[in-house]
Amino acid sequence: MTTSTALDARLGRPERLTALADGVYAIAITLLAIDIKLPDGLDPAEYRRQLHDLVPEVGAYALSFVVLAAFWRDHHRLFLNVRRVDGLVIRLTLLGLGVAALLPFPTSLIAEYGDEPSAVTIYSAAVAVLGSVQLTLLLVVWKRPWLQAEPLPDRLAHAYLTDLAATVVIFAATAPLSFLIGSRAVWGWLLMIPVKFLSGRWSRSASGSTL
Repeated sequence: MTTSTALDARLGRPERLTALADGVYAIAITLLAIDIKLPDGLDPAEYRRQLHDLVPEVGAYALSFVVLAAFWRDHHRLFLNVRRVDGLVIRLTLLGLGVAALLPFPTSLIAEYGDEPSAVTIYSAAVAVLGSVQLTLLLVVWKRPWLQAEPLPDRLAHAYLTDLAATVVIFAATAPLSFLIGSRAVWGWLLMIPVKFLSGRWSRSASGSTL
């Protein structure tokens, strides 16, 4: 058995892993909206009050939808260039999917108890952990060229790493900050808007694509 054949025997194809990721993210996004509903038989005044009370839940849903969609997009974008996966890639992917599947729980905490620092902390920590796993996965694939269809250019890898690192730092910083200034710490998440815009322009410039 040649070295190349022996290596291929220890590696697997990425299709089943990406299909699993697509399914987990789709289910997690669906679960975000499952509790957004109104009771039956409301009179007009109660209907308006209950509808107003749903605003935090809809806001939490929108936030987590954007977060999960961004992480799914980054995972999909990374795996477009992966031709083989090894045990470490599989374990990191499963860890990330486990955290993504858990995100509906901290989302419900933010919706129901958004004024509680612990709710903000739990949500921030969950997103920071998911970002950290995704960041580690990117580093592993980048540093293992034999897993890639084509070597990932350093400039493009740096753009992706910067984008993920910014996400981790912003959400990780919010966790302790929430105990100092309360729920106002969530306004720090708005920093993601210019960060994503700038990193998106950088990655498109580095890749020459519109991904």
